[in-house]
Amino acid sequence: MIPFSDDELKQPITRIINNKISPMLAKDGGAIKLLDIIDSKVYIQLQGACIGCASSSTTLEFIVKKEITTLIHPDIKIVNVPIGMENKLEQIDEQI
Repeated sequence: MIPFSDDELKQPITRIINNKISPMLAKDGGAIKLLDIIDSKVYIQLQGACIGCASSSTTLEFIVKKEITTLIHPDIKIVNVPIGMENKLEQIDEQI
């Protein structure tokens, strides 16, 4: 069980994304956007050059997930939301 509320997670996750992950992705033309945090699931969207990139799953696992779970809590789930599904997080949640 994660000992933080979704509201308590928002600031540190935003800081990690803005200060650590975004600069890494920007070097290759990629970007990341935090969409929401619901029940300790962090909904992000890889953007820019990350869309359709063969390495996006590696980026998700070894950069995004690693940074957030190492720095905050190992049980946090990271969900990459496909373009066009930003307002349908409940549907994505059913597929997890």
